[in-house]
Amino acid sequence: MVNDFEHMKLDRQLCFLLYASSREMTKLYKPLLDELGITYPQYLALLLLWEHESLSVKKMGELLYLDSGTLTPMLKRMEQRGLITRQRSPEDERSVIVKLTAEGASLKEKARCIPTDMLAQTNLPADKLMHLKEALRTLLDSLTKENGKA
Repeated sequence: MVNDFEHMKLDRQLCFLLYASSREMTKLYKPLLDELGITYPQYLALLLLWEHESLSVKKMGELLYLDSGTLTPMLKRMEQRGLITRQRSPEDERSVIVKLTAEGASLKEKARCIPTDMLAQTNLPADKLMHLKEALRTLLDSLTKENGKA
């Protein structure tokens, strides 16, 4: 008799592999980010701001796939720490613009080695990592398109 529930095993679930992999990657980031005094979500926000210098909260939420209820408290903590400023846009009072402070900008140099260190910790060759990133990007694009976010 064929097991009709073979597809229900935990190790067959894509969602579980993504979840477990994400948790393990985040664990590897923790000691590196602890040295900077930031959390993983704060690191992602800083990556955006190091790239763009200033962004609206709305745009940051779109790029980080976070809603404002999650993003705003994190940004408030970053502002209290002196890493960013948040100001209402002069062009549109409803929009809040996030900018790096000198302290937030200075973390960029301290964080410079993190991406390379993290790639090395995967113990995977560069071509496999490139294919994995492409596959995950395709999956994310497909999921967001399906759910009306693209």
